[in-house]
Amino acid sequence: MDAQTPSEKSPTLSATQQGIVNISALTATGDLVTLKTQLNTALDAGLTINEIKEILTQLYAYCGFPRSLNAINTFKDVLEERKSNGIDDKQGKEILLSNQTSDKYEQGRKVLEVLTKTPQAKPAPGYGEFVPRIDAFLKEHLFADIFSSNVLTYQQRELVTVSALAAMPGVEAQLQSHIKLAMNTGITESQLLQLADIIENLINSTQANSLRKLLSKPVAPLAEQEMMVRIAEIEIVPQYLADYLSILKKEAANSVKIEPGVIAIFPMNQQENPTQIRIVEIYANKAAYQAHLQTPHFQYYKTNTLKMVKSLKIVEMNSLDKETMTEIFKKLNKKYHR
Repeated sequence: MDAQTPSEKSPTLSATQQGIVNISALTATGDLVTLKTQLNTALDAGLTINEIKEILTQLYAYCGFPRSLNAINTFKDVLEERKSNGIDDKQGKEILLSNQTSDKYEQGRKVLEVLTKTPQAKPAPGYGEFVPRIDAFLKEHLFADIFSSNVLTYQQRELVTVSALAAMPGVEAQLQSHIKLAMNTGITESQLLQLADIIENLINSTQANSLRKLLSKPVAPLAEQEMMVRIAEIEIVPQYLADYLSILKKEAANSVKIEPGVIAIFPMNQQENPTQIRIVEIYANKAAYQAHLQTPHFQYYKTNTLKMVKSLKIVEMNSLDKETMTEIFKKLNKKYHR
């Protein structure tokens, strides 16, 4: 195994490191239009063709083949356009697979020990014992096959991973683990905070705040210009009212508790006509709303209440005072938790 030592620590991300963050985050979220721009910027900053190829190859392990392949095809188009414009980009190190052994599991396990700086049990406790095949895939393929190319350093690879995970909702546990691995390779806390700022500009404040929270740092206010405020006007079939209210309460509570981009889901029903439901919904932005629609608790709510809903009307609202609105929830929190 090639020795890989952390590079000299820096308070800020270099131009090429910022390129890695941009490419990884945009690939993970599937924003190919912005990705095309950032690929050009990264090449101009000094990232080589083969370094970017390795970034996009590694990302399939974190955001799936479809988004990785879409990004690779976008990169191919970018290179063809640049070549037609007379730009000769550096190919970089040849992509060679080194340190290949007959025991890939053991090879990957040793790589993980370098990254974690701790002994790695065989199989991995928990998930590895429960599903041995996924433990084998993780060790043999990700940390052996993919990491065996030395075109990227371990530090660069962890920057790729943290950037992708920071851009995607619902993977905070994995993000927390890779923050530690990134720091073990020499990435500093100040660089990770700069990464959060990049995520805020490229993706949204909700995702950036997930990273900031894991670093125990102040989060950015969620009262963005694109903050979504809606009122759902729902009429329930009377015979299903009790069942509907039970499912709705659980869905609303899980949404606020689990999803960082859900500012409020406040369900109510009319005193004189309990089957008339009104739900005030506030989301940090459109991305947070779209992520909410994909969550298991919302899907459960939607599927199991279809027959219970007699009518549904969504009223899109404009907030007249976003700043004061957030203070309302601060007051509620102080009142009930002091």
